[in-house]
Amino acid sequence: MLIQRHIFGLALVILFGSFFGCKSKKDTTTAQEDLSAYLMVYFKDDDHSLHLALSTDGKSFADINKGKAIVAGDTIASQKGIRDPHISRDPDGAFYVVMTDLHIFGKEKGYRDTQWERPGEKYDWGNNRGFVLMKSYDLINWTHSNFLFDEAFEGFEDIGCAWAPQAIYDPQEDKMMVYFTMRMGHGLTKLYYAYANKEFSELITKPKLLFEYPDETIQLLDADITLMPDGRYCMMYVAQERPIGVKMAVSNYINKGYEYIPDWIDKEPGSCEAPNVWKRLDSDKWILMYDIYSISPHNFGFVETTDFKTFKEIGHFNESEMKTTNFTSPKHGAVIHLTKTEALRLANHWNFDLKLN
Repeated sequence: MLIQRHIFGLALVILFGSFFGCKSKKDTTTAQEDLSAYLMVYFKDDDHSLHLALSTDGKSFADINKGKAIVAGDTIASQKGIRDPHISRDPDGAFYVVMTDLHIFGKEKGYRDTQWERPGEKYDWGNNRGFVLMKSYDLINWTHSNFLFDEAFEGFEDIGCAWAPQAIYDPQEDKMMVYFTMRMGHGLTKLYYAYANKEFSELITKPKLLFEYPDETIQLLDADITLMPDGRYCMMYVAQERPIGVKMAVSNYINKGYEYIPDWIDKEPGSCEAPNVWKRLDSDKWILMYDIYSISPHNFGFVETTDFKTFKEIGHFNESEMKTTNFTSPKHGAVIHLTKTEALRLANHWNFDLKLN
């Protein structure tokens, strides 16, 4: 039976004052406003929880809760911790957050008696089975569900892992498409996709392969899909070569036909992961952000492009124009745009002083 929980209204107050709820329709007054701010989701290894940061210029980000989580992982995840959060939105005004349901320090925290939830010799590192799905119309009140592949679909009893989910609206299907990294048993990680129901409480189609890499011995993970100005889709992803880094593929279709491009996109001498692409609101520049886990302390790196062909290095957080003002050590982030009303409503809820023109 699929594990699923829905929490409505003010019934449950969780860590640091946030709460879950359900709103039946969007606030239509925001639909006509110009986009004015940036919202970044991220997590931290020390709490395996969801964090939010706001920016007015796409360069300097501030955590809305002073570096503390806005949703505690142990309140929403079957493994008592989340990783790899991603946020997106659809044309009707809903927001979607998807996260890996996994706590890599679960044994040390006392959540389980074993290193992993299932035997590592059979299912390998991490070996989680699914995701946390959240939906909101105001970024404050959320619905929440746990989705486990082995309980939802026949033939997935031996799933090895399900990591780094992301969601994007598919206009052809009129559904949210969730795409992710998955491994069966001890096999290689590959990129898959499936569609969610309208409530965003479960995936309703069996996973299908999203992309074939020319070298079948290479593991792929952490895909990020962006609709480019020319109408095609760009998929950034991580290829586990030496070093591990970011490559891209392009397609006329959101869920198939991605053409392999051999060039490396990131500018790191060491390994990185978790690519995420977003546009500057004041220019025609697009930013690729990625998590550099091969350096200590780990950090985010950035490159920019106007044509998705040439990429210019910007630098790292707090070593360039990109800044974190009141938090450190973010991991696996994602950024979207907000309207002025949306940003101020979120900031006011968390007593965060946001200054927008």
